[in-house]
Order: sequence, then structure tokens, then C-alpha cells
Amino acid sequence: MGKPNAGKSTLLNALLGQKLSIVTSKPQTTRKRIVGILSEEDYQIIFLDTPGILTPGYLLQEKMMDYVDQSIRDADVFVMIMDVNSDSDLNWLLTNEGLQKSFYPRDKKKILAVNKSDATDPQKAEKIIAAIQEKKLFDEIVSVSAMYKKGTDKILEFIVNNLPEHPKYYPDDIVAEENERFFVSEIIREKIFELYQEEIPYSCEVLIEEFKEIEGRKDLIRAEIVVERESQKGIMIGKQGSAMKKLGQLSREGIEEFLERPVFLELRVKVREKWRTNERFLKAFGYSNDEQDL
Repeated sequence: MGKPNAGKSTLLNALLGQKLSIVTSKPQTTRKRIVGILSEEDYQIIFLDTPGILTPGYLLQEKMMDYVDQSIRDADVFVMIMDVNSDSDLNWLLTNEGLQKSFYPRDKKKILAVNKSDATDPQKAEKIIAAIQEKKLFDEIVSVSAMYKKGTDKILEFIVNNLPEHPKYYPDDIVAEENERFFVSEIIREKIFELYQEEIPYSCEVLIEEFKEIEGRKDLIRAEIVVERESQKGIMIGKQGSAMKKLGQLSREGIEEFLERPVFLELRVKVREKWRTNERFLKAFGYSNDEQDL
């Protein structure tokens, strides 16, 4: 868990040893809970990658925080991550009483990953860690660089040492709960975050309309990109379709790398006004308040 853009998805990918969660430089990239599974001979860790913790401003963000709340109830071990260069992350950890009361069950083990240590002065990092240690919120604090996989071994060791004993939940060859359709939609959404500016990425949702494996030919994937306004549709498509062509190319390359096979990708854009604040649309897009669905 952590604030938006602290590096949660990058850390998950580093711990798993493969890319599972999409990663961009923009905050609030992760919208749903991503379940990643790491299986070794004597342990299995089920990671819950959650959206960044924020104060919701509209219904979609409320749904995102539902995933955080449910993950808190499900988890046996907590890994909080903060950006060492973010004053807001530090202030939030040190002063937010709601954080201490709601996000830290006393009977659960907690480790703090002070992330992006490669991009800051070591003395500054030491002072930050010392200030947090005084609050006694965590059982352990480690300095890490999720991007370069530095210090992540200490996090794995902490988790393994504090996992409850239990038979494995999943076969060893399973690395995620979600199916290929989900990850394909996430890859397209990742490319939208990379290519478009300002509000456009946050106003988009990606739905996979068709995913067909064709023997002897490329897989056929048809995806719908949902936006909130006609003006956003025009920006998504671009002059003479130039922006959509670029999005399609990058998305297809990312999908083929993930699936390890060639695909034919077709994208189209639809307008669903104010979908981020519409309960019916959000439920249709897979955002649910039902804990059984989370």
C-alpha cells in the first residue's frame, strides 16, 4: 500500500520477477486490485497490489478505495511503500491519525519500503527513516529502489518470515488470478497513460469486446476505449487518426510481448458521459462494492 505514484506496482513487478502490473509516471495508474502469486518450494506469497491511497473525489475513486479496504482486511502482512523524495508521503505517514488507526491492525506485521533511494542523498534518506522509526508504526523499515531491485530481497525475507503456515492456495505455475483479457486491457490503458496528457488518461476505460485465438493465424482482439466527452474522443483519435494509430501500434507491441504471440488489434472509441460517476457504468466495467467480487 501507499500513496499514488509511490512505486507500488514497480515493487510488485520486482518482487515477482516479471511485469504483471502496469507502470507509468502518472499517479493513479492502478485502479483495481492486482493479485500476483510468487511460488517457491517452501512458500507461496499472494501479493495484493492496490490503488494509491487518496481522498476520493468521485465515485470511481471511491470504488478504488474499496479495493484498498478489502485488501487490508485480507492481508496477513503489510508492505507500505513511500517515495523518499515526496514530502507529502512523509507528512502523511507521520501525521495522519486515520492511517494509523485504519491501516495498521495491531496484530499484523508491517514493513515500510522507503522507495527511490537511488534518486536521493543517502543522508536525507537516513534522516527520514529515523523520523519514521520514532513513531514506531512499523516492525521494520528498509531503503529500496524498486526500479533497480535494490533492497527487495529484504522485503521478501520479512514477508516469508511472517507468513502464516498453510497449504499453498494456487498451483506453482499460476502467477495471477486475472485472465489474459484483463491484462490486455491494462496494457492498452498503460499506453494511453504514456501517450496522452492531462485529464485524458483518467477519463478512459478499456473494455475487451472480443478475444479470439485463431489456429494458424494471429489472435483477434477488439477493444473499446470509453471516454466521457466527444472532445476527448477527438483527442484520442487525433488528426487523420494519427494518435489512434500510434496507440494501436504501441499497444499491439506490448500485448504481443506479454502473450508471446502475434495479435491483430482493433481499437475504437466510444463516449459514455460521466461514466466515472455513474454506478451502472462502473459496475458494468468491473468495479463492484460487493466484497465477494473483490
